[in-house]
This record gives sequence, structure tokens and C-alpha cells, in this order.
Amino acid sequence: MLNAFDKAYHDLCEEVLEIGKSKDDRTHTGTISKFGHQLRFDLSKGFPLLTTKKVSFKLVATELLWFIKGDTNIKYLLQYKNNIWNEWAFEKYIKSDDYHGPDMTDFGHRAQSDENFNALYKEEMAKFKQQILEDDTFAEKYGDLGNVYGKQWRDWQDKDGNHIDQLANVIEQIKQNPNSRRHIVSAWNPAEIDTMALPPCHTMFQFYVQDGKLSCQLYQRSADIFLGVPFNIASYSLLTHLIANECGLEVGEFVHTFGDAHIYSNHMDAIETQLERDSFAAPTIKINSDKSIFDINYEDLTLENYESHPAIKAPIAV
Repeated sequence: MLNAFDKAYHDLCEEVLEIGKSKDDRTHTGTISKFGHQLRFDLSKGFPLLTTKKVSFKLVATELLWFIKGDTNIKYLLQYKNNIWNEWAFEKYIKSDDYHGPDMTDFGHRAQSDENFNALYKEEMAKFKQQILEDDTFAEKYGDLGNVYGKQWRDWQDKDGNHIDQLANVIEQIKQNPNSRRHIVSAWNPAEIDTMALPPCHTMFQFYVQDGKLSCQLYQRSADIFLGVPFNIASYSLLTHLIANECGLEVGEFVHTFGDAHIYSNHMDAIETQLERDSFAAPTIKINSDKSIFDINYEDLTLENYESHPAIKAPIAV
């Protein structure tokens, strides 16, 4: 048996496995891909953190709060032992003139197939992370990922040099004019794509108020179903909770709309393992603070009654 949240995700996995087409990709890993899909989650029924594999709420929450703060440097994430953006920063460092260590070219693929190289890579990555945490100058130069999500959400710059805080503006709009159809935040800034370590996969989201409830719809242009999507579901569901709390509303639905929804070829065994599992009851989320969304910390959030199967590891495609 599966709870409604896990079932929606499992149905997506099974549909892509059944009708998806083989497709090459930027990382040359290879995928099975489907274009266009939608999931709906009723947030009044619980918090959609998958239970058929363990998903780290701490990683989800600290990344989201990093976006909300407008931060683009991995130092904040590393302070919470959140390593999900490390590879992109590390890649920038090893391509620089300041890097004098062993050859790390194509580290993402080589670490999967060569045990000796993998040990070397882990050693270099550990040194890189330590330097980010201890050396502010180094962190400023090599920890920053460019104009990624946090920059676009909180400091979008137009052609005239004006700075727009999209997230603060949309919260104010929800409070002042809840029936508006313009409650939109976009991370896709065509003028700054080349300045980003990774162009935004979750490109824009829209809020909708009905009967005192706040719903959110996300459009995701590119979706790594096994590794990324469980995080994206939880992240935008948490964002909906936080903004509803800020605006004095209840939570409604999180609607997740996909463009290219894909399973990487090296995730097939992992996803088959997950699909064999039953699920547990969905957990719930509590916000234990009256602070503004812009001041809230991870320690102000509590995930309650989360029971899951063990995590399933799979390589990230860089």
C-alpha cells in the first residue's frame, strides 16, 4: 500500500519507465524521458516527504532557506552539512588557475567507475569544503554559484539596473490582493543564464488563493526524477507552508508541472528498488516561530512522525 503522496510519485516513475523514450543529455549519462506531466498534492492531508526512501528534511529545508535569504554561496549550506550544490562549485575551482591538485577532469563519471580515483576525488572535495568554511576570501571566490535561484528570487535586475525583490513583492501582493492572477516568481532570467553555475531547473512558480487557502504551482523545465524530484516536491510544499504562515492563510495544494521528466540510465536499479516498497503514513510539518519568513531558521521547523524506508544512493549527474 502507498499513501497518496508516494503513489503520485511512484505513478510518475512507472509511467516514464513504461512510455519514456531514450534521450541523450548534457551530462552524456543518458536518460529515459517524458515531456509533460503533472502531480497534485493536498497539503492539508500531510507533508509530502517520500516514505519509500528516506529523504533528508534538513537538506530540503536548509536549501530552501538559502534560496529565501537570497544567498548564492555554498558556505551557508556547508555550515548545515548540506552538500547538494558542492559539485558545481568544485568544478569551477578545479578549472581555475588556483587549483594545483591531481587531475579532476570529468570527476563525476570517473568517480563512479574508478575506485582509486573516487578516493582521490573525495580527498580533494573534503579539502575544498574545509577551505570554503575556513577562508572567507576563498569562499567568496569559489563558493559562489553565480546568479542562481536566491539571486533571482530576491534581487532580479532589469535592463535599467533596477533591483526587484520578487519574493517579498509576491508575499505583499498575496496579502493585499489575494485574488490576483499575478502571484508569480521566476528564476529564469535569460540575460543571466550564462552567469549561473546551473540554469534553473525549477523555473517559475505561481500562488493562488481560494477559500482562505494558499496553493502553489511550480513549472520545472528539467526534472531528475530519482534524485531531484523528491526534494523539489518537499521544498515547494515547505515554501507554500511558510508563505501561507506569513500571510495568515491555510495551505491548499502543491501542483507540480514538469517539462522534461527523466530517469538517468545509472538510476534504473535504484528506482526499481524503490518501486518495490510499500509506504508509511505521511508526516506533518510545524513552524515554531512568529518570525518573518526572511528571518526563519532551520531550527524553527519541526518534521513530525516521519517514518521511511532506508535511503537509496545514486550518483548525481553534473
